[in-house]
Formats: sequence, C-alpha cells, structure tokens
Amino acid sequence: MNKYKGIIFDMDNTLLRSDIDFESMKRATHDYLLKKDVLPSPLDLHKHTTATVIQAGQASQKLTEDMSAEMWSIATKYEIQGMHNAPLEPGVMELLNELHGHYCMVVVTNNAIDAAKQALTDNGIIHLFDLLIGREMMNELKPSPSGVIYALKQFNHLNTEDWVSVGDAWVDGRAALDAGVDFIAYRSDREKLCANGVAPMAEIQEIHELLRYV
Repeated sequence: MNKYKGIIFDMDNTLLRSDIDFESMKRATHDYLLKKDVLPSPLDLHKHTTATVIQAGQASQKLTEDMSAEMWSIATKYEIQGMHNAPLEPGVMELLNELHGHYCMVVVTNNAIDAAKQALTDNGIIHLFDLLIGREMMNELKPSPSGVIYALKQFNHLNTEDWVSVGDAWVDGRAALDAGVDFIAYRSDREKLCANGVAPMAEIQEIHELLRYV
C-alpha cells in the first residue's frame, strides 16, 4: 500500500532543467522596487529570493496596480528566457509514467501559469498532472504555503498527511512544511535548507529515488 496518495512537484530544476537567471531576476526586481521607493532601503539579497523581495514590496503597501504589473513583468521576462527549450531533468519522464494513475500529481510553481503550461506542454508531460498551479492562483509566492494549501483544497477526498512534496529549493520545503505536508529535497543546498529551518524527510540526488519514499 502506498504511503502517500498525492505528490506535489516543484517545476524549475525539479521537473525541468531550466536556465532561469534567478539572481539577475532578484536583483532586477529589487532595483525596480528601490527606484520606485516601494522599499524604504536596500535588502540583503543574500538572504532573499525573488519571491521574498516581492513580498517585502507588497508588505510596504506602496505598490500601485501599474507598478505591480511592471514588477511581475520583470519576473515573466526572465522566466520565458530561462524556460525556452528547457529539457526535462534526467529520469523525469520515466518517473512520471511510473507514477501516473497511482497518485494525484500536482505542480506548484512560482512561475506564471502560461509560461509553466507552455514548458510542460513542450516537454510532453502536462497530461500526466491532475493540476498545475502558477503564481496567479496563490495569495503569496513560495515560501508561503499558499500554493500548497490551494492544491490540497482541490482534492477534498485526500487528507493533508496523504501528500508529499518534492523540490530543489528551501522555498519549496518551507511552503510544504508550513502547509503540514512532508517534504523531500531534490539536489538541494543543505546549508540553505538548514538556514531556513527546513528539515526534509529525505534528500535525493536522482529523481527516480523518489520511488523509495512514496
């Protein structure tokens, strides 16, 4: 009997080997918010992701509708560039085909829904998922648990403990754990996991190792 009934996947560098320049995206977003006086002072970018920079901007309550649209357009530009022709992570197709039909499978990504949909379609795997959740469906980006909680609510026949999440970044782990979902780290930076209080139930280096735990 399977331990879990549902699996939540991150997308970038978990399912797809994308080439999004997250550092440049973060800096560009940060610089835009500073230029518009949304942020009162520079942030220590070593301690932030694009998502947490955006959260800081939203928390200031100085973002107008137009500024918010411009801010998101920065992220979208980097996403489209980085996901163009992005291949699957090694072993993903085989893994998903083995899991398909035995688990509810969901993707939760901070990317725009249209960009994510295109990338998964281009790689021929979108049909293997029951649900795709992009940032438009979240109240806040990961590390907020908003997207994970949204996913859980779509499958009322499953309990929280029926789910497990897999991702490469500490924000994926934080989002899962804060929603009460077990987390498996895939090729993660252990130092960043520890620094952000993320204790995964397992750490894997090859995606097919997920089968040991589900």
